[in-house]
Amino acid sequence: MSVVLGIDGGGTRTRASIVDGDRTLAFAENGSIKRLRVGAEAAEANLRAVLKDVYAQAGVTSVRAASCGVASATMPGITEWITAVFNDFSVARSEVVGDHIIALDAAFQGGPGILQIAGTGTNTIGRAPDGALESAGGWSSRLGDEGSGYWIGLHAIRRALNSYDRDEPTRILKNVGEIWGAHTLDQLINVGDGTPAPDFAALAPVINELAESGDPVALGVLHQAAADLVANVLLVRSKLRRKHSIDSEIPVAWTGSVIGKMAIVREAFFAGLRAAAPAMSVEATETVALNGAVWRACRLAEQAI
Repeated sequence: MSVVLGIDGGGTRTRASIVDGDRTLAFAENGSIKRLRVGAEAAEANLRAVLKDVYAQAGVTSVRAASCGVASATMPGITEWITAVFNDFSVARSEVVGDHIIALDAAFQGGPGILQIAGTGTNTIGRAPDGALESAGGWSSRLGDEGSGYWIGLHAIRRALNSYDRDEPTRILKNVGEIWGAHTLDQLINVGDGTPAPDFAALAPVINELAESGDPVALGVLHQAAADLVANVLLVRSKLRRKHSIDSEIPVAWTGSVIGKMAIVREAFFAGLRAAAPAMSVEATETVALNGAVWRACRLAEQAI
């Protein structure tokens, strides 16, 4: 059998799939393997748990190749750590790449295109026909990631506090206070400014609900998130055209819960791209990054023959 393994190590959860040719033998998911988010011990436990689960479902004890996409792939020690775990699970050939790489290949299978990632974090990555990459954003939750779930949660509170100063209406502070168990504004500030910081990305669904109910501050945050995502796609499009002499329009795909689950952001994102580049092809449905990891694992297996 040509059994291969694909892993998408997202910021919130890890998905794994084992396939044999065109047949999917197993799928499993567990917590994040991003060390910066959950710590080294939890990341190790989550990786081993998801591998044990997906191997058991597939009824295998080894695979010919594995591709793992994870946001922290370039950090020192990450590739070595994941490879060592793969060795314990009898992976014959493996690679560890950025999560943006597997998502790009899920959408374009090695070809040119622009991918907007918008989940817990954000990143906009484009690939030219010669394989060269251009990007915008993705500079981490503290330093960038505009339009991400983290950004939405954090900036909703910032804007709500500004509205509080101006005596303008919003329910954001009340709802966040209930989630955090903060019964006064001072308590909310202490939680929000504490160390370690709260999970601002976890607030994004609440902000989305408030926006859908018409909360003006929440609506403004989501529209700004969409505008930032559109701006980054157009920036990467410009860089690809300018640096790589591309005359034709470049297709766009997307992945992540901010666009996938937030209709306000999604509709504004599509509308913004249509207005700026009417001939641009934008995928209507979400790219499944795990499919790119599986595709890359299959290519690895073929190279080993």
